[in-house]
Amino acid sequence: MTVPYGTPDAPRIAVRGEAHLEVDPEIARIGITVASRGKDRRTALDDLTRRNATVLDLLKSYGDAVERLETGSFSVTPELKEHGRGERVHAYHGSVHITAELTDFTALGELTTRLADQELTRVDGPWWALRHDSPVYREARQQAVREAVQRAREYAEALGTSLSSLLELADIGAENPEPRFAARARSPRLESFDGAQAAVTAAPLDLEPQRQHVYAHVNARFTMAPPRL
Repeated sequence: MTVPYGTPDAPRIAVRGEAHLEVDPEIARIGITVASRGKDRRTALDDLTRRNATVLDLLKSYGDAVERLETGSFSVTPELKEHGRGERVHAYHGSVHITAELTDFTALGELTTRLADQELTRVDGPWWALRHDSPVYREARQQAVREAVQRAREYAEALGTSLSSLLELADIGAENPEPRFAARARSPRLESFDGAQAAVTAAPLDLEPQRQHVYAHVNARFTMAPPRL
């Protein structure tokens, strides 16, 4: 039969280990929305196709700095006349959403500025993050375990004894074990809705990476040699 609180011959000690790391981000994500508007469907679609190709070519020109490039939602929507009978179309609106993931933060400021300089193009971001398989998560977990062992050892030493065995090591919130990084800060939105390329290229934005906060927590239970009280 298991005794939940140990026995006089094998007292149990339970502790919590914690770790908090503050590190630089590994990736930055930006969202790009390309838009078009035309009196007829074909004009809106042709303009959207041209602008989308221009944005994709610009993103691809940065080579390995852009690690991932994905096209998301696409739409061409009719805008009905406000006043009038029947389904009379006033104009057509088109949009394409693109997500880009960058690892070269030096190129990020220049790229976002050049994207925002494009016709009817909106840029959202950047959102800073760590990779899902970042070694920082492992480092945080291991640090939390070491802290738990150290804390338990200090309690045992205070009683004039020592740890003898590990009974249990539990990741707090085992249903969601991966440490979480800090919530993303609200990022600026860059827009270009003037309908034409700027005559003078805008100066690159100076973007400072947002530090990421990684947390890890564990519960640990040990037995210790009987102390002489």
